[in-house]
Amino acid sequence: MQTQLLITFSKPSRLNQTIEEITKCYSLAFNKVYVLENTANNKELACSYNIDSEKEITGPIPPNTISVHRKKETNTIYTINALNHVIALLNDGKIDSKFPMPWERYKNCILVTNSDGLKKIETKINTIITL
Repeated sequence: MQTQLLITFSKPSRLNQTIEEITKCYSLAFNKVYVLENTANNKELACSYNIDSEKEITGPIPPNTISVHRKKETNTIYTINALNHVIALLNDGKIDSKFPMPWERYKNCILVTNSDGLKKIETKINTIITL
């Protein structure tokens, strides 16, 4: 089975609806959704889950969903753009795939980019939903 890690951002008031949208759209690889809470703002949640990427998508993709990667040792969730942004910041503006990434600085974080640049979201587990 080929899997892909996704996160869908949600508000607490929409969490049940978000979970429903995720399960209608995707075949979850491990039947779990990890709900992460922004430690600076508990009104911002991120649902993290693995999908079976070999299965067909069966509904509209939930809003605010992105494909991500995870560094297991530090529980860092990141996009490739965010990783490149961090490396450039730490390496005099140069992106270098051999640059030793200081993962410990980004423990329990989500790293994404937006129009303002790098966004570091410190997280903690809110709940784990088993489907």
